Amino acid sequence: VFVLSFSLFLEPFFVHPPNLQIWSTDLSIPVVPEVCPRSVSKESITPLKNTKHFLVSAFMDQRVQGFDIRLIGMFRRDSIQELHCFFCCADYTSETTPTKVLQHSDNFGFPFVTTDVMCRIPEKCNATHVTLLTQTRPMNGSENIWLPIRNKKTNGGAEERMDFTVCVSNLFGDYNNVLQFAQTLEMYRLLGVNRVVIYNTSCGPDLDRLLRSYSQEGFVEIVSWPIDKYMNPSRGWRFSDFGGDIHYFGQLTTLNECIYRSMERSRYVLLNDIDEIIMPYQHDNLKSLMDELQKQHPNVGVFLIENHIFPKHHFEPSGRFHLPKWSGVPGINILEHVYREDPDRKIYHPHKMIVQPRMVEQTSVHEVLQFFGQKFKVPLDVCRIVHVRVALRKLLKLEELKVDKRLWDFQEKLIPHVDKVLENLGFLQ
Repeated sequence: VFVLSFSLFLEPFFVHPPNLQIWSTDLSIPVVPEVCPRSVSKESITPLKNTKHFLVSAFMDQRVQGFDIRLIGMFRRDSIQELHCFFCCADYTSETTPTKVLQHSDNFGFPFVTTDVMCRIPEKCNATHVTLLTQTRPMNGSENIWLPIRNKKTNGGAEERMDFTVCVSNLFGDYNNVLQFAQTLEMYRLLGVNRVVIYNTSCGPDLDRLLRSYSQEGFVEIVSWPIDKYMNPSRGWRFSDFGGDIHYFGQLTTLNECIYRSMERSRYVLLNDIDEIIMPYQHDNLKSLMDELQKQHPNVGVFLIENHIFPKHHFEPSGRFHLPKWSGVPGINILEHVYREDPDRKIYHPHKMIVQPRMVEQTSVHEVLQFFGQKFKVPLDVCRIVHVRVALRKLLKLEELKVDKRLWDFQEKLIPHVDKVLENLGFLQ
């Protein structure tokens, strides 16, 4: 097909109007443009042809001047190369546009890093799908793997937005902590969370059954994350200690992907692990908490919540919530653990975050990397994380821990809700 071309740096870009016939070089045979997305990726991880990189998803993002599209991927740091955006414009392909490749600053020494690729949509192109090329024009006969462009504005009016989405970055190995996970999800429901997004590489059989139940109900959104098919993911956070290709099963990539996935559908996103509960201490729910915090701090888009460990080897002595009906359910009963460590203030202590997704560009695990607006560290008496797990300060004696029974304030509703879930799945005898 004979196609006119202009320099990438000239505007407007030349594109074929949707219904225009394109003539072959002998000027006698009309050629109908091919509908472009014949091969649309249905996977959460898509190898990028002619590179060592992987693409995850593409989003409309016009918050940064000069750009329309942000592609999120995992790129090998020693192989960064010039790339070009190639668009499907409803039913025809555009000219390519130049890109800006942005490696995230946190890589913890691993060969692969979360990477954003920014580019513009050509004029008059109603872009529906995008891919990246290593050259300025597609090769003849090459089959492109297209990514759908998400977060496009619709003409049907604004979609009703949820208040709160929880992003759980990674689930892997044989994790089978059914009881704690059911308690945590039901606790979040009581606090006003609308959706929990989980990136799942693998888990134990009982937890898998629980996840499927919550997914069918619509409360949990499971994103398949088969990263172990494409690289050797690390089980730790630092390359010098754990080795591997990428930090903690691609945790940083999934957190960023979840923020963009939630950007147009959720007012707030909570970034935390599967065993952490962001718990308000002066409010009955997260909406009341955030309404007050936002009123006090209208320019803040990132709220930092301090993590507090409740060691799982210390049990509340009365046994009030040591319920026999839960004894056969795999996992930890968080209601039995009321002793809380105070962090060692002499060393770095991590936070997790509640963010307004539209005010975040890039995030790490405990801090945002690029954002608009301000951030605020929420006081401990207002909100903190309840995190039942192995002790962090293992030398502390029981009398050096604080008693914290905040979870008990919800037990009248929490226990029946958990019972119903477990009973429906056959976990209760």
